[in-house]
Amino acid sequence: MQKMSELLAAARAQALPVVAGIDDGQLGDPTPCSEYEVRALVNHLFQVVVNFKALAAKRPADFGETPDVVTGDWRGAFARETAELVTAWGAPGAEDGVTGGMKLPARTVGLMVLGDLTVHAWDLARATGQDFVPDPAAVDVAGPALAELAPQAREGKVFGEPVPLPAGASPFEQLLALTGRDPGWRPPRA
Repeated sequence: MQKMSELLAAARAQALPVVAGIDDGQLGDPTPCSEYEVRALVNHLFQVVVNFKALAAKRPADFGETPDVVTGDWRGAFARETAELVTAWGAPGAEDGVTGGMKLPARTVGLMVLGDLTVHAWDLARATGQDFVPDPAAVDVAGPALAELAPQAREGKVFGEPVPLPAGASPFEQLLALTGRDPGWRPPRA
């Protein structure tokens, strides 16, 4: 079984160029997550990274108010925060037991942040006209875990309803559709 820190490091490597490639003029653009424009999705992803870093250390997380972190060197801050996320999940015991207030197996929680980092990187890439190829291991490992969590995630309004796909859809397209995303989504034309 591949270590969570290794999976997160690979997902981070795919996400960093996407975040670095977001132009400030694109921050108000729509994303495949209809409830978020680019700026709000970046803020949400920062909140996810910070909180799942705490969960790796078995500390409580706070998913209350989402602060606006898209100021100053926010791209550099994202690189630092995600590096710390990888380190946190590589610490001895991070994948053992149950995490903070979520009361879920630590490995499951790690798979949740792996899915978020991968899917939201795609969201941001698609919204800003960038290419994105997910880490295949991240998709292979996170896909089944998120499929298992999908009913709860839909109930909690974390995932949308699944999107129907044609036969032969790739594993990543299946993962996107599972979370309520249309893998063919493109930004609306101005």
